[in-house]
Amino acid sequence: MPPPLLSRTLDPILGVFTGVFAYYLYERHPRTALPEELRLTSLLRWKREKWQQERERKLQATEDPIDWQVIAASVEAESDKPASK
Repeated sequence: MPPPLLSRTLDPILGVFTGVFAYYLYERHPRTALPEELRLTSLLRWKREKWQQERERKLQATEDPIDWQVIAASVEAESDKPASK
């Protein structure tokens, strides 16, 4: 295994930073000129919206309607009963 360039912990951080910075430059450089809909930020935004819509759909499908008036009436009926000992 080759010796570390700076240190064991700093080398991976430097590698990740270099990769993120290189991708940023690739997206922003006028020569490559990616359209806005193909940039990482717009793709992540699209994926997040899709995930939120799917989550809402699942929550609505599993949600049972709650009749609060029936619950309130049953609580009142329970509290009106005399306590049996």
